[in-house]
Amino acid sequence: MHVEPEHESANETVYWYAVCSRSRHEKILAATLTNTGVTTFLPLVSETHSWSDRRKLVDVPLFPGYVFVQIPNTAEAKLHVLKTSGVAHFVGNRRGAVVIPDKEISDVRAVLEKKVSYSSHPFLEVGQRVRIRGGSLDGVEGILVGCDSASKLVISIELIQRSLAVTVCNFDVEPVASCVGKMVPDSRTEWQPGFSPKNAQSQPMSSRIAR
Repeated sequence: MHVEPEHESANETVYWYAVCSRSRHEKILAATLTNTGVTTFLPLVSETHSWSDRRKLVDVPLFPGYVFVQIPNTAEAKLHVLKTSGVAHFVGNRRGAVVIPDKEISDVRAVLEKKVSYSSHPFLEVGQRVRIRGGSLDGVEGILVGCDSASKLVISIELIQRSLAVTVCNFDVEPVASCVGKMVPDSRTEWQPGFSPKNAQSQPMSSRIAR
């Protein structure tokens, strides 16, 4: 588990956090925070929505209810976010807001930017962790599920326990060390500065996924 670090130069260093938004307000919240100078990340996925008279491709949040913010490790910065209309609370534990590893955010971003095939996927806590070698997703890590043409790489944001799945047919992959200190669902709590929370082996060989 990654808990926000103590850093003497907190004002010079920024970290990724997750905040819970009001229902169906993720886009508005991300735009509002961005307009106030906060760096945000809101992964979106395109879905076809049907009405009685038409069908339309709509971008919806990949992880409904969450917006990611990159801010310094200071109470002032967090209070600024909490005061923004639409923010419910930071995702954290009894010690406070919890930092999301940069690697998890960058991996999700890589999938979205390369426009490869992906979909939302149930969060996984166990399984073989692998890293893609070469190609457009070089360095992206996740949990390998399925086999042959059905092989997918499940990429997760552990703190909010949400995942997406990428088809990895014909990609080279290699095992990486398993993560330690996984979160369990009820370790996530609401957190606001000044308030108590409401809820008290790697292998050397690489392999190729064949079609």
